[in-house]
Amino acid sequence: MMTSSSSISPERIPVVILTGPTASGKSALAVSLATRFNGEIINADSMQVFRYMNIGTAKPSLEERSLCPHHLFDVADPDTAYSAGRYAEEARAVARDIHQRGKAIFLTGGTGLYIRAFLHGLVQTGAADPTLRAELEAEHAESVKEGAPHRLHQRLAGIDPDAAARIHPNDIRRTIRALEIISQAGRSAWAVRRDHGFNESPFRTLHLAIDPGREEVTSRISTRCHQMIEAGLLQEVRQLRGQGYGADLRPMQAIGYRHINPVVDGHDTLASAVEVMIRDTRKFARRQRTWLRGIDDVVWLSPSDEAPIRQQVDSFLSTGSLPPA
Repeated sequence: MMTSSSSISPERIPVVILTGPTASGKSALAVSLATRFNGEIINADSMQVFRYMNIGTAKPSLEERSLCPHHLFDVADPDTAYSAGRYAEEARAVARDIHQRGKAIFLTGGTGLYIRAFLHGLVQTGAADPTLRAELEAEHAESVKEGAPHRLHQRLAGIDPDAAARIHPNDIRRTIRALEIISQAGRSAWAVRRDHGFNESPFRTLHLAIDPGREEVTSRISTRCHQMIEAGLLQEVRQLRGQGYGADLRPMQAIGYRHINPVVDGHDTLASAVEVMIRDTRKFARRQRTWLRGIDDVVWLSPSDEAPIRQQVDSFLSTGSLPPA
């Protein structure tokens, strides 16, 4: 069981991170652990911060959230520009409050950028320049029309080949962000990130990657997508659109929502949309695994390994160390 907060070093707040590919069982496990170890859950899913988007984000149910305190769910409207920087500031404040009250902190979700921002902060490049971003986005849109969708990435490769090598040519969001950093910092995005280091953190962590295995996750994703439809995802998207949240909003372009929007508009069938939704969700799960493999000290466990998981968490919260392998 968890020891009192007075026995834990005040310099480094302990945080148990539960992440892993989508549909791996993180949320249910987090609730189980938080109730067992007198803890509270902080959301680390970039879509679950938005109100009204419940089914498509696989948000914990109200019943699940009643079992232990949950934080940073439903904190922004879908048309709000909710950034990783805002998330890091708010999540850190919540973590400090939970720690001061002597509770255990369980950071739960699959958004790697949010987890990294929470732990290490973000690259500081000055204030955001919405004009520059709008210009780059407009330029990209024009390039797509001209049949050259990778033009911005090619420009990035010409001035910062190290950054370009780390970004897929189809990832326009990260390509534009790298070009923004170069413009604001006056040097390469790679150099700015290198100098930041991402080493300073006010937290010590037990980073658990929950993964039942590739085949099981593949099966679960298919089941979950069909369950979302049965639970009313089509109706949820229609309701969002009826509230004035357009299909072009960033949250409405997330997996699930971007697939159902064409159905709402009469441009696709539900059966076709679900098929593509399953495919894209599986691709997303693979990207999540790739990100996790690049992190040191991640402990990979299946959600079925209940006893080893509890032992890991108990040892970490009680002594600050992990049990012997």
